[in-house]
Amino acid sequence: MPARQRAGFSVLDLRLITRSAFRGEVDIHFARSSVIRIGTDSLQIRDLDTVQGNELILCSFLIWIRSEYTSRIVILLCSFLIWIRSQHSPRTYFVSSETWNQMANVPHRSVNHPGTLTPLEPDRPSPQPLSHSPSVVPSPTPPRYPQAPPSFRPDHMHSPNLLSPSNGIRTGSPIPRMSTPPGPPVFNTPVKPAAVPFRTSPATPQPMGYSSATASSLPVSTPSYYSNGSSTGSQRDLPDVVRMEEPIAADSPYVLFSANKVLRQKKLANVASLGFGAIVSAGREISPGPQIIQRDPHRCLHCGAYSNPYTSILIGSGQWQCVICEKMNGSKGEYVAMSKDELRNYPELSLPLVDYVQTGNRRPGFVPASDSRTSAPVVLVIDECLDEPHLQHLQSSLHAFVDSLPQTTRLGIVVYGRTVSIYDFSEESVASADVISGAKSPSAESMKSLIYGTGVYLSPMHASLKVAHEIFSSLRPYTLNVPEASRDRCLGTAVEAALAIIQGPSAEMSRGVVRRAGGNSRIIVCAGGPITYGPGSVPHSMSHPNYPYMEKTAIKWMETLGREAHRHNTVVDILCAGTCPLRVPVLQPLAKTSGGVLVLHDDFGEAFGVDLQRAATRAAGSHGLLEVRCSDDIRITQVIGPGEEAHSETHETFKSDPAVCIQMLSVEETQSFSISMENKRDIQGDHVFFQFAFHYSDVYQADVSRVITFKLPTVDSVSAYLQSVVDEAAAVLISKRTLLIAKTQKDAVDMRATVDERIKDIALKFGSQVPKSKLYSFPKELSSLPELLFHLRRGPLLGNIIGSEDERSVLRNLFLNASFDLSLRMVAPRCLMHQEGGTFEELPAYDLSMQSDKAVILDHGTDVFIWLGAELSADEVKSAAVLAACRTLAEELTEYRFPAPRILAFKEGSSQARYFVCRLIPAHKDPPYEQEARFPQVRRLTADQRRKLKSSFIEFDEESFCEWMRSLKVVPPEPR
Repeated sequence: MPARQRAGFSVLDLRLITRSAFRGEVDIHFARSSVIRIGTDSLQIRDLDTVQGNELILCSFLIWIRSEYTSRIVILLCSFLIWIRSQHSPRTYFVSSETWNQMANVPHRSVNHPGTLTPLEPDRPSPQPLSHSPSVVPSPTPPRYPQAPPSFRPDHMHSPNLLSPSNGIRTGSPIPRMSTPPGPPVFNTPVKPAAVPFRTSPATPQPMGYSSATASSLPVSTPSYYSNGSSTGSQRDLPDVVRMEEPIAADSPYVLFSANKVLRQKKLANVASLGFGAIVSAGREISPGPQIIQRDPHRCLHCGAYSNPYTSILIGSGQWQCVICEKMNGSKGEYVAMSKDELRNYPELSLPLVDYVQTGNRRPGFVPASDSRTSAPVVLVIDECLDEPHLQHLQSSLHAFVDSLPQTTRLGIVVYGRTVSIYDFSEESVASADVISGAKSPSAESMKSLIYGTGVYLSPMHASLKVAHEIFSSLRPYTLNVPEASRDRCLGTAVEAALAIIQGPSAEMSRGVVRRAGGNSRIIVCAGGPITYGPGSVPHSMSHPNYPYMEKTAIKWMETLGREAHRHNTVVDILCAGTCPLRVPVLQPLAKTSGGVLVLHDDFGEAFGVDLQRAATRAAGSHGLLEVRCSDDIRITQVIGPGEEAHSETHETFKSDPAVCIQMLSVEETQSFSISMENKRDIQGDHVFFQFAFHYSDVYQADVSRVITFKLPTVDSVSAYLQSVVDEAAAVLISKRTLLIAKTQKDAVDMRATVDERIKDIALKFGSQVPKSKLYSFPKELSSLPELLFHLRRGPLLGNIIGSEDERSVLRNLFLNASFDLSLRMVAPRCLMHQEGGTFEELPAYDLSMQSDKAVILDHGTDVFIWLGAELSADEVKSAAVLAACRTLAEELTEYRFPAPRILAFKEGSSQARYFVCRLIPAHKDPPYEQEARFPQVRRLTADQRRKLKSSFIEFDEESFCEWMRSLKVVPPEPR
């Protein structure tokens, strides 16, 4: 090919007559032994000879492309400017199509442009450089790993560095120093700046700024370090794209969808009786692993979403496309790669769940010694108005509690009655306390004089264990002749005092100045009765003429106190015991708004002691924020859980951020959020995306952002959608939406009718009518769902098992915030039958399991029952061994559950057995063929055993599951 010489320049023109002339790669050889390789979407130049002096090689490529509207050929002029200094070593420069477009200022096509994207095949080989001529005599090879980056002379840089990786160009050897070249030719459209910064070594993770101020200051049409400037580019318009899918593990233990597919049709997808949504939990504490990333994440500047395994990436320039808003973003050059395998080295591009962790000192070993996680103080607030039996149990639980605490835990003890006693740990031989009045809130002056005095009110266990035991032993029972519910208890003032000693002298300093202990501080209230004295109190009797107004005032005051505790990263847990009415509506706001829980116990015995220990040691993060983003076709309609809507000033915002942001009151594994969603419109795409981001400070003082991304396929087939429904998850979501409304006993009765209507509507919308009948068949794909909802309808959440309104209110609030596992157990109990050899068989929770020679465990979330048959109980030795095995399994099943359930064991026919019987479905009323179909274990019984089992039941009016379904004009589905 001829070359024109002009004033020290080599100008070469290459004209391709038609783009269809080449399907693969074309090598063009020209003067001075250089080679140009042109592929369908890339360009390579390999310099094989010495360039004398300072020469400028200008290559103008007239590339013919086919018009999308006509069969005529149009010309696109892509001008590429290259200048290099004389070198004898071979060099290869790679230029992507995206860079050509940027340098020629060719705009991307609109999102609505009728084009399609063809991503690179995963096994497509990268273009290989041509072998150099053997006649070339190479000069000494530069070092393979240069110790310092090449230096440039800014005063000589009159044009952009077009050979840097910023422009998508990779070099096989280090970039040489450059001297001043002649001025570049003048183009009508100026060359755009580089989309990514210059880099001479392989990418290492670098922080990336993504503040809203930065995002808003970037003009849409100007590329920057953070974005390529495209505001309308879509995935279908991008060449050289690598789509990072599929992730190594698509499932996450922290997110569970009610269905693994999404219906495209809006009308069917939004059927309210079934619904669609997800149960989301922040999960366990982070543990070292490949999912840990100790750098700032790459976030979309438009919507705030994170890069993830489903992201499409321009491997030449490192730009990535957001799966939520489909906008392009820069990566500061980190995602520049030659193949997909290189990109898989980034955890966020290969794992669906990653933890971005930032420690205060940015040290790699962010997990300190195991005992440092419990450095946050724990303050016990103890009710002293207890009768002697309750006090003895409480003292035993408190002694065991302090013995279980780690040695570094700082403990405080506050006792309240009509006054508040704040115990001083500086006295080693006696129990000493400072006493303040409980009639009103303590003044700032009184608390200041107390804190700045000589007393020690928070002390580590290694120095105060003996004193703590002395304090507990010094507690005395209530001696006045006053009814338990009428005794003066100034719980509100006691909690205020506990907050004051936790803050200490730092309360007067700016919150940003003092670095507090990791995680949340805890106040654990041990209460035996209602708050009847001081701030937040209510009258002793509910018949008081002004009781409604005083209760409303007390609730508001308690809510304010709880928010103040949350503002100071302190969680208030209230553990109540005894038979005295507690006025739960007054106490609940204090626990709820601080991020804690309120739990009721029968007494201060074993279950109370276990909860006391688990409340103090369970991991809890602070400053929690949940962000939920999903594809534009999906709308979030409701969020239920331990949080509230976050104000815009409490979190970072972006240009077009569709996220639903929830301020988390506490961050714990035992809690979850139930998120209901619906279709905005009929979905056209094949997939929809969901991204959940938890931000919080953990117990190790590290700032954690846990990002979980999901991609669900869309389907037109109703049957395919129903087969993807997870019955347990759907039942829990429906149950939480139902319990949110059932605030009182009257509401619970109404919600039972709502469950009935829901079953009928699902059968009508997704089932089929039985021929020659008015009955509808329930969808066979959802065979477990109606039985789960039947348990909800008759169980403690909506049924008549619980008589106390306080118990019902506490159980409801616990269920609305509980994790999926605990929520499922609270809806439908799990039944395990003991077998010979010490094994257990899981069976449906039917009363057919009550066989006299067996032992049965029934796990109902907050209660675990062990039932021993009469024949088994007659053999004392055997029954003792079976009971021990059942109790061991029950403890293993509930080892990490909070609140800890009470474990009750009883024999067949005893008065306590009614707690067990009323939670089982009365399947003995069904005909034998249905019993065998739904309870297969009964087939193994002899005829005599079956007659004996049938005669053991007491007849009553409650319906069985099959009877209930038929009363709704619905045929029950066959069990799977």
